[in-house]
Amino acid sequence: MAEAITVARPYAEAVFRLALESKDLSQWSKILQIAAEIAQDDQIKLLVGNPLVSAIQLSELILEIGGKKFTREARNFIKLMVENKRVHVMPQVMELFEQLKAQHEGVLEAKIITAFKLEGGQLDKLVTDLEKKFNRKVEAQVSVDPEIIGGVKVEIGDEIFDASVRGKLEAMTIALKS
Repeated sequence: MAEAITVARPYAEAVFRLALESKDLSQWSKILQIAAEIAQDDQIKLLVGNPLVSAIQLSELILEIGGKKFTREARNFIKLMVENKRVHVMPQVMELFEQLKAQHEGVLEAKIITAFKLEGGQLDKLVTDLEKKFNRKVEAQVSVDPEIIGGVKVEIGDEIFDASVRGKLEAMTIALKS
């Protein structure tokens, strides 16, 4: 996975610079989302790397699937990705682009993991508290993982705030062993 991210990074950065210049970040987000979905399609995956399918045929197929949703620049970008045999990293390009976009817009992405679905305003309160702490807008991706037993675990960038029961039990285990 790290290799795909490494390969995708220059493409994502180039598209991001292009999107900034044209002041079209949201349109590029949509374009990359569509391109990533096409690249992840099982039938397209079979064609990628198939010696019987030329780069021109593959790029024409992808562009036909995307239709009018692709701008001229997007069409050129997709052709470049196909020619360079990089279609398989399109989802990572999209992911990195979204990270650059969020960073540019001053938005932090938070992964919030809870043992149970948050009720009512609990999520809103948690997001508001995080926004106050980081003094930036926070966009939350919430998932439920019953294995954390109770509480919440928040990941923002490199920082992890583990207020889960499982996390506390693991910390107690380590303390008791030392």
